[in-house]
Amino acid sequence: MNLSVSIGKLKLKNPVLVASGTFGYGEEFSEFYDLGRIGGVMMKGISLKPREGNPPPRVYETPCGMLNAIGLQNVGLNKFIKEKLPFIRQFDTAAIANVLGNTPAEYVRISRQLDEAGVDAIELNVSCPNVKKGGIAFCADPRTLGRLVGKVREAVRNAVLIVKLSPNVTDIRSVARAAEEGGADAVSLINTLTGMAIDARTRRPVLANVTGGLSGPAIKPIALRMVHEVCKEVKIPVIGMGGIATGLDAVEFMLAGATAVAVGTANFVSPGAAPAVVDGIEEFMRAEGLEDVSELIGGLLIDNPDH
Repeated sequence: MNLSVSIGKLKLKNPVLVASGTFGYGEEFSEFYDLGRIGGVMMKGISLKPREGNPPPRVYETPCGMLNAIGLQNVGLNKFIKEKLPFIRQFDTAAIANVLGNTPAEYVRISRQLDEAGVDAIELNVSCPNVKKGGIAFCADPRTLGRLVGKVREAVRNAVLIVKLSPNVTDIRSVARAAEEGGADAVSLINTLTGMAIDARTRRPVLANVTGGLSGPAIKPIALRMVHEVCKEVKIPVIGMGGIATGLDAVEFMLAGATAVAVGTANFVSPGAAPAVVDGIEEFMRAEGLEDVSELIGGLLIDNPDH
C-alpha cells in the first residue's frame, strides 16, 4: 500500500504527524519508538527568546479531553537551531518547526532563520488562545493574517509554509482563504478551543491563567466540521487535527478532505499513539481493498447538496 502524501513540495512517507505542543521536540518520545515510523514531527512552538510560559497549575484533565494553559514555554530560537533541530534530523521524518511571535517582524525573522537552518516546513502559530500578545490576535482578522503570511512568504524560500488556524473565530473559512491568498502552502486545523474549569469548593478557577485551550476527543466533531468546511473553500492541502486517537479517526478526517492528520492529546495518554494511528490506517485500507491512501482524501459521500 502507498501511504505517502504531499504537502506542497514536501513529501511525507505517511499522512500521520504529531501536533505541536504535544510532543516536545521529539526527544522524550524517541525512547518509545523510532520517530521514522511517522510522517513528520510538528515540534513545540519557537519564539525569538526563551519563554517560561504561564504559572502553574496549567494543565487540567476534563471529560474526554484536556485543558492547557502552558503559555508557549520554549527554549528559544538559538537553542532550538543548535540542539533540538540536529536531534530530530537523526530520524527519517519531516522536521516541522512551529513559529510564534509578538509582532510580524518577529515571525519573519524566526521563519527566515529556520528556513536557512534547513527545516522541512514552518507552521505559523497564529492561533494560540493562552497568550496575551500575538497568537490569536493575528488569526482574528483575515486581512491582518493575510498580510502576515505574505511577509513570511517573502522571507521563506525553501521550507513549506503552513498556517495553523484557530477555531475561536467567527468564520474559519474566511481565515483559511486569507492564509491561502497570502501564500501559504497548506493550513492546519484546528488549534484548541478556549475553555475553563472551576473548583466549586474553593470557588476559584482551576487554571492559574483562568482559561485554557480544550483539546482531545471532546473537540473532534467540531474539528471534523471545520476541516470539511475549509477543504471546500481552499485549494491548498489541509492538515486535520482535533481529537485523533485511532486510525479510524484519521480516516474520517481524510474523508472530510484532509491530506494529512496530526495526533495531539492522545500522545499524553499513550506515547505510541501516533504509530498506532499509522497502523490503523493501514488496517482500514487493507479491509477496504485500497492500495493508495489518496483514495481516502475527500471521499466523503453526502446526499444533501447544501453541505
